[in-house]
Amino acid sequence: MDMKQTSVFSFLNETCEKTRKPHCLTKKEQEGCACLLLFPYFCMACERGASLTTITEKEECMKEYQTYIFDLDGTLISSLEDLTASTNYALRQAGLPERTLEEVRTFVGNGVRKLMERAIPDGASHPRFEEIFTTFREHYMLHNLDATRPYDGIMEMLKEMKRRGKHVAVVSNKFYAATQELCQHFFGNYVEVAIGEREGIRKKPAPDTVIEAFRQLGVSRENAVYIGDSDVDIATARNSGLPCISVLWGFRDRDFLLEHGATTFAEKPSDILS
Repeated sequence: MDMKQTSVFSFLNETCEKTRKPHCLTKKEQEGCACLLLFPYFCMACERGASLTTITEKEECMKEYQTYIFDLDGTLISSLEDLTASTNYALRQAGLPERTLEEVRTFVGNGVRKLMERAIPDGASHPRFEEIFTTFREHYMLHNLDATRPYDGIMEMLKEMKRRGKHVAVVSNKFYAATQELCQHFFGNYVEVAIGEREGIRKKPAPDTVIEAFRQLGVSRENAVYIGDSDVDIATARNSGLPCISVLWGFRDRDFLLEHGATTFAEKPSDILS
């Protein structure tokens, strides 16, 4: 038992006798007894991860916004199989060991260049890195629709957003051409703006691509929210001055997201508009 627990129980023992004569309790002791009665419930709430701040932020974040900025991979689309296939194709061509699906899951989030730096032994310092990276990009552009699909409920959510007159943009660290192709193929005019990694603009978690999305949409950040599945997305929202909804169907689990500052979660796409 630590010192705080000892002092709490000492106080309880000292005041127990007095509680038989309520008029003998001082105001401070009365307040202390009330706190002690509530103490077990407070402990249970803490053990379950409850937080008044989290509750407040969740109520705020789940309100209906006018502008929704989405991450792409792991948020709108399930793309891990195609990313893994292209990664391993490039590694095989170079005679390097392949990576598992779960390994690639941990590599994604910071753009495909960083993905390949993590997948290739010695990373960017590998003498054939640029060649291997080019092989990956070429293969992925040909095969990024092989197994990739929107997550269940995404299209219904986007259709409802359009019906309600919401603004929707995608901001991704995936290279620009692939971001454009995937958004056009799967979402058409349900996504107004799609921005990927390109020269001259810093990628997430810097706020630059989010700011560019607002510029192209012709709206301000007022009444906007950012939605993603990773620690990079949490940092991007923070750097952009936006509330963040972290989705639980993507590449990172709840515990990981909590460790990186997530406060509001969506278990399914319909939660985002609830």
